[in-house]
Amino acid sequence: MLNDLIHKFLAAPAHFLMIDVLPFIAVLSILVFVHESGHYIVARLCGVKVEKFSIGFGKEIFGWTNKAGTRWKISWLPFGGYVQMFGDTDPASAGHTDEKKTPLTAEEKKVAFYSQSIGKRSLIVAAGPAVNFIFAIFILTGLYTFVGQPYTPPVVGKLIVGSPAEKAGIKPDDKILYLNDTKITRFQDMVQFVSVNLDKPVTVKLVHSAGKGKWSGKVVVLHVTPALIHDKDRFGFESERGQLGIYAPPKGSAMIKHTFGSAFIAANEDVWDITAGTLQAIGQMIEGTRSTSELGGILRIGAYAGDFAQQGLVSLISFAAFLSVNLGLINILPVPMLDGGHLAFYAMEKARGKPPSERFQEYALRVGLTFILGIMLFATWNDLMQLKVFSYLKHLIF
Repeated sequence: MLNDLIHKFLAAPAHFLMIDVLPFIAVLSILVFVHESGHYIVARLCGVKVEKFSIGFGKEIFGWTNKAGTRWKISWLPFGGYVQMFGDTDPASAGHTDEKKTPLTAEEKKVAFYSQSIGKRSLIVAAGPAVNFIFAIFILTGLYTFVGQPYTPPVVGKLIVGSPAEKAGIKPDDKILYLNDTKITRFQDMVQFVSVNLDKPVTVKLVHSAGKGKWSGKVVVLHVTPALIHDKDRFGFESERGQLGIYAPPKGSAMIKHTFGSAFIAANEDVWDITAGTLQAIGQMIEGTRSTSELGGILRIGAYAGDFAQQGLVSLISFAAFLSVNLGLINILPVPMLDGGHLAFYAMEKARGKPPSERFQEYALRVGLTFILGIMLFATWNDLMQLKVFSYLKHLIF
């Protein structure tokens, strides 16, 4: 019996065994450190004392205390982290400690988070997500300066027979200028736009080929509705995307090195595209035009982290930038328990002239926690089902 179980385990699906935990933990820990550093740095600049800076949750593995009295520590559960400020007994509360339960002296109030002005508290809370966006821009700028940015000209290679592009009148060697009002400067821009746009009609502005790498000066306007494609990657994760049916040109792909200035501009554009694309995808899930099966959790992120790590450092850096933007974006959403939820509380405090009642905050935080846990469980369920983990366990046991 034992030998049979061992044999079945070793014969597990390759996509399940190839989930590389170490790259995932490494990337996530860096991004959490970046996020919490934003809170920490701005808190210290505002004169607030920080008691704990933790990477991970749970029991401390090791740590040290600096001269400012902050305990820096690494904890057992590496799926997050927190900064706990002076006078705040609960890191999730964003400083709404009841002073009656925790009486402070006048000197202590000067360095307590909840004693600060609304403006300072808002800056401290917003700094975490903001630094995630800044970090993504920073590493992409470095990547595009020293290694280069992938570039393929926005020229039509071959067309899939019977594809929406062919039916609309797009021809090989045509140069794509605009999709709707979005300017297309790289073939990658076109792929990203159509993928997120799904099967919604698109207005295409292009110039037809005049041969020998030249194009006519006349701009042609065509209308095309992409096909909706259901993909499944090698891990088994499912996704939906729009497809025009255009292949990239066989030649012309390269890594274009930028000056620091142009790399900074390109990095900002990419971060904006990631942000807009993520928000569009979330909106599509809410309205029902995109399947919620694409909502992935820790297992999916871990699988992709390992996959990008195998492709090389450049791919892993690009993936880290993508994750950093998404981490910042998620945290800025106005959901209680997240940074955006605390900013919503401060906006209410500013409008009312006093903070929301403790009872209201308590119930709001409970709702926020329930929502977050629900999303996490749903995303993890998606991962488990698409990885066919339950089928594998059934096969393993029976």
